[in-house]
Amino acid sequence: MKHPELVVVLDFGAQYSQLIARRIRELGVYAELLPGTAPAGELRAKQPAGIVFSGGPASVYDPDAPHPDPAVYNMGVPILGICYGLQLIAQTFGGEVNRSAKREFGPADVRLDDRTDLFRDLGTPPAETTRVWMSHGDALTGLPPGFEAIAHSDNSPICAVRHRGKRIYGVQFHPEVVHSVHGTDLLRNFVYGICGCRGGWSAGFYVERAVGEIRAVVGDGRVLCALSGGVDSSVLAVLIHRAIGDRLTCVHIDTGLMRKDESAAIVRLYRDHYRFDLRSVDARELFLTRLAGVADPEQKRKIIGKTFIEVFEKEAASAGSADFLAQGTLYPDVIESVSYRGPSHTIKSHHNVGGLPDRMKLKLLEPFRELFKDEVRAVGRLLGLPDELIMRHPFPGPGLAVRIIGAVTAEKLSMLREADAVFIEEIRRAGLYEHVWQAFAVFLPVQTVGVMGDQRTYDSVIALRAVSSVDGMTADWYPFPPEVLARAASRIVNEVRGINRVVYDISSKPPSTIEWE
Repeated sequence: MKHPELVVVLDFGAQYSQLIARRIRELGVYAELLPGTAPAGELRAKQPAGIVFSGGPASVYDPDAPHPDPAVYNMGVPILGICYGLQLIAQTFGGEVNRSAKREFGPADVRLDDRTDLFRDLGTPPAETTRVWMSHGDALTGLPPGFEAIAHSDNSPICAVRHRGKRIYGVQFHPEVVHSVHGTDLLRNFVYGICGCRGGWSAGFYVERAVGEIRAVVGDGRVLCALSGGVDSSVLAVLIHRAIGDRLTCVHIDTGLMRKDESAAIVRLYRDHYRFDLRSVDARELFLTRLAGVADPEQKRKIIGKTFIEVFEKEAASAGSADFLAQGTLYPDVIESVSYRGPSHTIKSHHNVGGLPDRMKLKLLEPFRELFKDEVRAVGRLLGLPDELIMRHPFPGPGLAVRIIGAVTAEKLSMLREADAVFIEEIRRAGLYEHVWQAFAVFLPVQTVGVMGDQRTYDSVIALRAVSSVDGMTADWYPFPPEVLARAASRIVNEVRGINRVVYDISSKPPSTIEWE
């Protein structure tokens, strides 16, 4: 999609790189990530209004430390360096970067020595000092020629810099994280005040352009869409339906691995309310048979993926000829392979219809390739999808199969569904559902001794998991009030036969993952 204005974020491997782009988009300016080493010619072709250098784990003096193309500095485009990005700028222009006298990982107070552009009107009334988030081992210890310091802290005498003749800035801290109190104001000053952006990136802008582009790409063709009922596939289906109407065919496969009553609710919503051409396939017995006795999580994922493709292919053939396969690929999926770090190690394989056989001869239609999850939700609201669906927590493609540790059985699925439903019901009752990124129950492969009705029991254990997150890449466990967990645990033990113990997972990501498998 062509954008009237763009800010490029050069990714040098920071865990917050995606967050920089998201924050800028939230300000109404489209931003995208490119590898930190991207050639200047590639950047020029995009005609960016500004460039941001992200942070990164390297030291500028490491032999293999990533550096931008030197020609980037001569593009005449405003540049903002963040943490490692500041150090790259300083080193390039002849400054000194050394190990910090005291490494900083956490909050710090910064005094703003100049408040005319980057630090203009931070807060109301305008702040003279601001609380920021530091995360660095190196620091700028000597100003490069032509630069001046515009902020300092007790530990960083040169905490932010500005070039006297060029629109090049750098800050030692991370304005993109919520812990930096006036970070959004700083980014706003950069994209609007320094880069001269006017704004206009929004869900409405996206929908208007996307509907036209889908019509142009599809022409008179037909589109197939696998409708799981999750946020991405639901918004995708409604958007495409708006563009091409009844030339969209949706397929919902009930794998038997969904949450309680989920498949029936999906079919009701889309057949009755949206009146899609929706084909529902009951494949519960097939999936359960294929998974019998399989405990290894990767093997479970592969079996589910292969079976899903098999069932989908069969249903697609019976639906008649189609030209396109619609897929809810998001921007984080795309940039995973283009960051400085390169493709990630496979933590776990992903269940995705993109693995359909070549013999189906379908072209991919991926309208969400440039959207983050929260932007998909904004598009869904604009398209009129109910908030209950829009705000649903993420759900793994393999479903409850990877929330049962060990082999999957019908009995375990039943217990897990009921426990999960109770947990979510109690979270909603407490008014906390939309404060949590993801919450669910996990069936553990252990049995413990208990006492129920004066009798000894030897039953199964359920683990409850809930996290807060921005994009799922990092996450913290959610600190529920004790009474919420107490009610959920009490109800699960009393209402779900076969469960006599409930535990709560307080692990963060990293080092843990959000899902257990």
